[in-house]
Amino acid sequence: MLDKIKGGLFGVAIGDALGATTEFMSRDEVKEKYGTLTEIIGGGYWDVLPGETTDDTAMTIAVAKGIIANSQNHIEEIGKEFLKWSKTNPKDIGITIRNVLENYEGDWFQSAQNTHQFLGGKSAGNGSLMRCLPIALAYSDKKKIKKLSILHSKMTHYDESAAVACVIYNNIARQILKGEDIKTAILSETNNTIYESSFDKQPDCPPDGYVVHTMKWVLYWLMNSKTFEEVVVGAINMGEDSDTIAAIAGGLKGMEVGFNSLPRRYVNQLIDRELLTQLSIILNEIRE
Repeated sequence: MLDKIKGGLFGVAIGDALGATTEFMSRDEVKEKYGTLTEIIGGGYWDVLPGETTDDTAMTIAVAKGIIANSQNHIEEIGKEFLKWSKTNPKDIGITIRNVLENYEGDWFQSAQNTHQFLGGKSAGNGSLMRCLPIALAYSDKKKIKKLSILHSKMTHYDESAAVACVIYNNIARQILKGEDIKTAILSETNNTIYESSFDKQPDCPPDGYVVHTMKWVLYWLMNSKTFEEVVVGAINMGEDSDTIAAIAGGLKGMEVGFNSLPRRYVNQLIDRELLTQLSIILNEIRE
């Protein structure tokens, strides 16, 4: 179990670190500049260091810390971690989350609703999906995972489609932790949802920050790649919201293959590897 949990957290961070280089570039721009990017080299729009991650990993860590601080009342603790993180002046905060954090006055759900209205009804970004994995790592009960996935999403993303994606994603993660094959889990959990597909061709939407588009690309790479490296490399070379799509897909694939099977050259480059290891150990210890 620890190998899978650790594989999940490191999978998120690796996808994020790889994709930070190509985020906001077009597919053609990535190809022209890098050919096919396969290594963690840093740079990109945010000028990250090699092995440095962005908001995807930072907020995943915040969720994990919040659950660890109080597994019975994790919303309040997760919120505290979000606020701590925002005060570190991070390079990258999504529009929806930035607005929620700046206007938070003691009620996360009200702040999310206000932000939804302020943004003209557009709060269906992938910012809650990218950070939700620790819920499935800490809990095994399906009803609890659903409840917490929804609540955690609604803290920042009022739109229902963001919560739906989190629930499906964490249900897939739950099955993987039970030993299910990742492709079987995906087919099972997407059945009779908007994500149901044959997955035999690339999605007819851009790999951008809209949560539905993000989820479709995540599922495509997971269903059409054999190895962890194929999943994350495929995602980052599409450009656009490459770090988030690679992080989300990398989390599930990392769980399936386990930490010990992740490419060492990726693992050893991560700046946050010691913290990710510590969090993995504690999540495994408190898992219920």
